Amino acid sequence: MTYHPKSDFVAVMMERGFLADCTDYQGLDEALMQGVKPAYIGFDATAKSLHVGSLIQIMMLRWFQKTGHQPITLMGGGTTKVGDPSFRADERPLLDEAAINANIAGIKKVFAAYIDYDTDAPNKALMLNNAEWLDDLNYLEFLRDIGRHFSVNRMLSFESVKSRLDREQSLSFLEFNYMILQAYDFLELNRRYGCILQMGGSDQWGNIVNGIDLTRRVLDNSIFGLTSPLLTTSDGKKMGKSQDGAVWLNPDMRSPYEFWQFWRNTTDADVGRFLKLYTELPIDECERLGALAGSEINDAKIVLANEVTKLCHGAEAALAAEATSREVFEKGGVGDDLPTLSLSPADLGDGISIVQLIVKSGLAKSGKEAKRLISENGAKIDDQPLTDAGLMLDAGALSSPIKLSAGKKRHALVQLTD
Repeated sequence: MTYHPKSDFVAVMMERGFLADCTDYQGLDEALMQGVKPAYIGFDATAKSLHVGSLIQIMMLRWFQKTGHQPITLMGGGTTKVGDPSFRADERPLLDEAAINANIAGIKKVFAAYIDYDTDAPNKALMLNNAEWLDDLNYLEFLRDIGRHFSVNRMLSFESVKSRLDREQSLSFLEFNYMILQAYDFLELNRRYGCILQMGGSDQWGNIVNGIDLTRRVLDNSIFGLTSPLLTTSDGKKMGKSQDGAVWLNPDMRSPYEFWQFWRNTTDADVGRFLKLYTELPIDECERLGALAGSEINDAKIVLANEVTKLCHGAEAALAAEATSREVFEKGGVGDDLPTLSLSPADLGDGISIVQLIVKSGLAKSGKEAKRLISENGAKIDDQPLTDAGLMLDAGALSSPIKLSAGKKRHALVQLTD
């Protein structure tokens, strides 16, 4: 990654659609003009991978570094033990330390593709874990030194908490402490590293403002908060979800081909917006591609899929995914990079039903869903309509790989191994 230090981070956020709100636009812009400044985003370790819903925050950190400043990725080894209640209907399941550490190890893998932790430049990225200062807190000292700065009345007024209480849904005292711990993170990062900015989704606004207020009270330092919009697609779906579940960023949880295909299937109305947010193509080019219509918009979707996959999984993975897609959709072949279900003779036994294969290959979540897919003429085997939900396949039928399809866009291979 090549760096060109400049003070236009806020301008980039505005023109590319990253910005929902900022505590002080002018003050932040002026602070960034004074030299390399650190900013952070926190990521709780609730799964072994982040999904596409977190990609907007990862891109914000990338742009922060590209405009000459120091991004901090803060792993929530401490806060994950509490669980963020923001806009949730119920309490998150509590994870033990081993599970949290395993999740952190998985999450870390994706960041190196976007952010440079190895550069010799002053804006070398930092990866930290808030367990470093949260795990050993003395409860009474923390209440006396930090807790006294928080008004329960004010905390109850934040929308993320208020919405839960308005619905008469339980909010545990454990969860209620989350916003205090996140505020304390900002204080510690400012004290230890001179961090001046916390970024996050707009659902984090209350937590960010708390951190700014706490740091002002304890250290008398001026710091800033900036939030991005919580994205939904133009048809109202939550960003990061697809027909078959979360769109994970780690390749062992969602293959590069499936990742590429998610972006290739973007709704026409979202193409220009997503190009600005998730690629580094110039704004003019994003707008040109987003304005294409008819069959030409499909070319723009391929550009989107290639550029996003290139950033996340590398250029080779993007090229392989596009080649596989062309093989599958244009030539009717099976491609080299489709999700593959490998069965041993023991798995196969005397035979296996087509319904089981559809479920095992990930094209349906249950046998009931697979049967409905077949009854509604949405399933194919080797590009031929599949109409018999009772079909059984034996070793002879699987002597060569078969292709299963659910609709026009989701495919998988099934093969028999020795």
